[in-house]
Amino acid sequence: MTDAMLRSRREVLRLLCATGALGALPACAEAPERSPRPSLRPAQPSDRIVARAGLGGDLSYAVMDVGSGNLLEGRGANAPLPPASVAKAVTALYGLEVLGGAYQFATRVIATGPVTDGVLKGDLVLAGGGDPTLGTDDLAQMAAALARTGLRRVEGQFLVWGGALPFVPEIADDQAPQAGYNATVSGLNLNFNRVHFGWARASGGGYTITMDARSDRHRPDIQMARMQVVRRASPIYTYRRGEGVDEWTVAGAALGNSGSRWLPVRQPELYAGQAFRALATGQGITLPAPRITHSQPQGQALTTHRSRALSEMLRDMLRFSTNITAEAIGLMASSVQAGRAPQGLAASGAQMSGWAQQRYGMSSLRMVDHSGLGAASRVSMVDLCNMFRRAGQDSALRTLLREHPFRDTNGRVVSNAGLDVRAKTGTLFFVSVLGGYLAAPGGRDLAFAMCSADLARRSSVAGGSVDRPDGTVEWARAARAMQQDMLHRWAQVHSLA
Repeated sequence: MTDAMLRSRREVLRLLCATGALGALPACAEAPERSPRPSLRPAQPSDRIVARAGLGGDLSYAVMDVGSGNLLEGRGANAPLPPASVAKAVTALYGLEVLGGAYQFATRVIATGPVTDGVLKGDLVLAGGGDPTLGTDDLAQMAAALARTGLRRVEGQFLVWGGALPFVPEIADDQAPQAGYNATVSGLNLNFNRVHFGWARASGGGYTITMDARSDRHRPDIQMARMQVVRRASPIYTYRRGEGVDEWTVAGAALGNSGSRWLPVRQPELYAGQAFRALATGQGITLPAPRITHSQPQGQALTTHRSRALSEMLRDMLRFSTNITAEAIGLMASSVQAGRAPQGLAASGAQMSGWAQQRYGMSSLRMVDHSGLGAASRVSMVDLCNMFRRAGQDSALRTLLREHPFRDTNGRVVSNAGLDVRAKTGTLFFVSVLGGYLAAPGGRDLAFAMCSADLARRSSVAGGSVDRPDGTVEWARAARAMQQDMLHRWAQVHSLA
């Protein structure tokens, strides 16, 4: 066992010894009924807050003083529960340490032979570098740059390569087929691997359907994703993977007169290739239909697109909770750390878990992915809270987290809630998690993590075909209200004022 591991274990043991059984609240848990700070509402006893929420299932939380490391309050804090998207905070730290904040993903267009009089004597390869944020406008810029080289025609094949990352068919296997957030992950990704499905009722009956890789400026048509409108009430969508095509059906009863939505793409290399081919055609470049290659391309890079720096990408990932971004960053970090590609997403999640156990003493962490979408991932709130505490001793993570909004009973954002909270949220069906930092009155710096999870109710709706199963919206609203009440309580009880 390394010195770092010994120090981590000693720290955890010190926390446990200092607080006794974490399933019970410490002596300071019951707050005074009146607040010494008029700008904040009076603190409420935690049991009253929990009872009012009426969520059922499990509730776990931990609150620590960032400076001293003391565990100030806990409830069921050793219980391993799903971290949901709060797991992205772990992924952010992992990516920063292994890849570095300045890291950029690179997407290249490679020529395997010479270009003579505008003709490539060889193959042209669109080679992905794992960029999860590559968009249609980026491909359009690459097509324009390719045209400026003088290329007009390719004698060989147009190949697409996604081997920079392991291929992940879908992040989780218990989501509705139309869930765009349950992305396929590849070394070549476009538009978060989502295709735009649009429909409008035709004058003669039926619907006019569009499937494209649209952006604000471009709308390249896509042939590898097909939609058929069928006469049925449910399920709303079905999906089948065909040879070189994603076959979709949709229930006509659900469409109305017109509308649109983004659907997941399950063959992302072909999707990106078809979009690039259409954009290249607009630049006067004739390309054959794209074909997937599994061989790492060799040749001259005619144009390269580089992503934004990793630190900027992580800020957006934590704000918008983009699953594919977390998975691509985690997979790339695992590849770099081990010097070879991991054998799939679960193996990469396990590798990140091992890193977090050594780096932050997170002995309970068991990740099956990097986004938290997989409901089999587990972590205790005391470990998650301690990770925030230790990471909060420098500004790397704290500056990436957004200011946590507080809302009134009508869902409107409260402009001056009297609290300064920087946090990451996480939501699955009947799972709600929040973790981050709370600046208490008097200047006390707190780290916290809390999870509400009714896993029995979740198992009853997981794998269904609807976007919002019955009861999930109301449950999530009650969970968020409880979280706000707990934050106000902790600010009062653990204030230095």
